[in-house]
Amino acid sequence: MPLALSELTAGTILIVITIAVLPIGLFAFARSGAALKTLGKGQWAMDRELPPSRGLTDSSASVSPAVHEAEVRQMVEAKSYRRQARGGEPLDIDAEVERLLSEAESSPAAGIDRELREEIRQLVLARNERRMRRGEQPLEVEAEIERQVRELDGLGQ
Repeated sequence: MPLALSELTAGTILIVITIAVLPIGLFAFARSGAALKTLGKGQWAMDRELPPSRGLTDSSASVSPAVHEAEVRQMVEAKSYRRQARGGEPLDIDAEVERLLSEAESSPAAGIDRELREEIRQLVLARNERRMRRGEQPLEVEAEIERQVRELDGLGQ
């Protein structure tokens, strides 16, 4: 019994079109693998390599001491301003700058903060405990810490 066009509803027409187009779409999608791999490439693509990582090196090494001191002073002044805005006492800017600069100069290794150094120390101590349980000689803690710090400094190059 043939269907008359007047008997077809909008929903039925939509289902028939979907069923007819679905295999065509699947076939086109399956054949587009190579085209999808080249998408975003070509003469107008913006393929740029990321700049090399600076690693854990001291960022102030390439900056003159006067510029470094000025930057530290600006940061301390901003910290003092925020502290005053919250209702706290202002910082002694000169003393704080001097403390931070002397701390940076006397740091054990450039670019390695105290927390990281302490974490390396804990790892070396744990490694020594394992070595002693196996009957091996323990490593000298400070020498091993310095070796690992040098190794970490070399990662960024």
